[in-house]
Amino acid sequence: MSRKLVKPLSYSSLIIFLFLIPLFVTSPYYLHIFIMAGIGIILACSLRLIFNSGQFSMAHGGMMSIGAYTSALLMIKLGLSIWAAMGAGAAAAAVLALLVGYPLVRLKGIYFALGTVFLEEIIKLIAQQWTDLTGGVLGLTSIPKPNPIVIPGLLNINFASKVDFYYLALVLVLFTLLILYAIERSSINQTFCSIKQSDSLAQSVGVNTAKFKVLAFTVGCFFAGLAGAFYGQFMTVVTPSAFGFVYTVYIIVYMVVGGERKFYGPIIGAVILTFLPESVRVLKEYQPYVFAGVLMLVIFFLPEGLVSLPQRLKMFIRERRTHA
Repeated sequence: MSRKLVKPLSYSSLIIFLFLIPLFVTSPYYLHIFIMAGIGIILACSLRLIFNSGQFSMAHGGMMSIGAYTSALLMIKLGLSIWAAMGAGAAAAAVLALLVGYPLVRLKGIYFALGTVFLEEIIKLIAQQWTDLTGGVLGLTSIPKPNPIVIPGLLNINFASKVDFYYLALVLVLFTLLILYAIERSSINQTFCSIKQSDSLAQSVGVNTAKFKVLAFTVGCFFAGLAGAFYGQFMTVVTPSAFGFVYTVYIIVYMVVGGERKFYGPIIGAVILTFLPESVRVLKEYQPYVFAGVLMLVIFFLPEGLVSLPQRLKMFIRERRTHA
């Protein structure tokens, strides 16, 4: 079989398998974990896009919060369609990223990271203090679930079960990955990578580095807002503490542990680190320590992330055979 056909067939088989999972996994608890893993994939992969442009953003939790609150408020206060509200939540995060992007991208390295931390804390503080609008520390409750999707005689999804939300999460993940993969394969990503390697050199050959950095930041935050909007509809409650600084650190750990150099690295990291604490219930209470331990092990033994493990194993086996 031609190598050109292997990858498309593999991806198609994987997608079909993912759509069939609810036939085998019927427990609402495990479906909930799958859904949370999907949210983690969207966040980690979109953060990688920002990282590819040489920016270490720590505002993803805050942008997720913008998407969640915008979507929820539009549904509760204005009665907007849930699908429109979800799109508006993602757009609100992108617009905010665009507005603050140009001032932030003037900062470099650790200063940019600190600027995004400040932005996230400002968003959290507003959510806590603007009680009349956001509900304060108690947040927003009774957020409406998505409108039913009905195709007479063919489809009836009313989002009354975790299975329906699983399929919605899967569609959002596939949509996100499709867009991000298209960017990955485009000349835009090559420009991002050139800026990451040498900002000044890219600028010297005529690249508008500020524009491309803001583009990466805006697109990445759009998907963070989309994940937040979905999270609010799935959980039916949004609180300021749900998307705090620690949650942003988790997203970064997903990306680093999986391996940010490969497109599928953050996917692997998000899936493994979502299921690992859940598979061993006793570890759930110690999740920050588990994440820290896994991160340290990966940094010491697999600096390029878990995606490099197969290659490392091949090299190890080859060396063993050579010395045998």
